[in-house]
Amino acid sequence: MSAPEPTSDETPARRPRRELVEAQIYEQATRLFAERGFAGTSLQDIADAMGMTRPSLYYYVKNKDQLLARLVTEITEAPAAATEEIAARELDAVTKLGELVRLIAGQQARHAARFQLVIRSESELPDDLAVAHQAAKRRVLDGFARVVDQGIRSGEFRPREVRTTALALIGMCNWIAWWYRPSGAQSPEDVADQMAEMAVAMVAQAPDRLPETPRPDDPAAALSLLRQDLDYLERIIATSPSKD
Repeated sequence: MSAPEPTSDETPARRPRRELVEAQIYEQATRLFAERGFAGTSLQDIADAMGMTRPSLYYYVKNKDQLLARLVTEITEAPAAATEEIAARELDAVTKLGELVRLIAGQQARHAARFQLVIRSESELPDDLAVAHQAAKRRVLDGFARVVDQGIRSGEFRPREVRTTALALIGMCNWIAWWYRPSGAQSPEDVADQMAEMAVAMVAQAPDRLPETPRPDDPAAALSLLRQDLDYLERIIATSPSKD
C-alpha cells in the first residue's frame, strides 16, 4: 500500500485527501498495535505498512500517542458521552436501559478488535490517556447505575444492589467483543437488539408486581406492592386446609 507524499502547502481541496490518508494510517496503526502491542510497534512499522517514508508520516501524525489517543476517544470517551446523554433523557427506565445496551453492545460488535486492543493496552497508556480512559469507564458505569436506580425507584426493576447490577449489564455487553464473529448469521444490530431485550428481562419487575402509577420515591407505590403481597398471603391462608 502506498500513500501520497505530502506537499508543504495545504488547500481546502487537499483536506479530504489528507483525511483519507489519516484514516488509512489509523487503520494500519490499530492493526499493528493489535498484532504487536503498542510498545512493540514503531512509527517506522506504521510508515512501512503505509508505503511511505517516516518523515512523510510525521506530516500526518506526530507520534504513536496521537494514534492511541484517537483510539481511546473512539472506544471509551465517545460511548461515555452518549451514555450520559441517554441517562439524562426524560424517558422511562426500561426504554433507557434498552438504548444503553444497544449503544454499548453494538459498538463492541462493530469494533471488537479495537476494544480488545484498548483493554490489552491499559497498562501501556500514557498517564494522561490512562486518566481519560478510566474517567470514561466511570462515566459509563455511572450512566448505567443512574438508569438502574431510576428503574428500582419507579418499580420498573426488581430491587437489587445498583452498582453490582450496572457492572453485570456492562460486562455482558463488553464480552461481545470476544465472542462476536462478523461472518456469523447476526449483524451487530441484531446482536445489540437481542442483548437489549435480555438485559431488560434480567432486571424487569414481574408484570403483576408493577405499581399502577410508578413514580420515583413514591411511598404509595411501595404500599401498593405490599398490599399485593398481603392479599396473596390472605388468599393462601384462606385456602389452606385446616390442621385441626
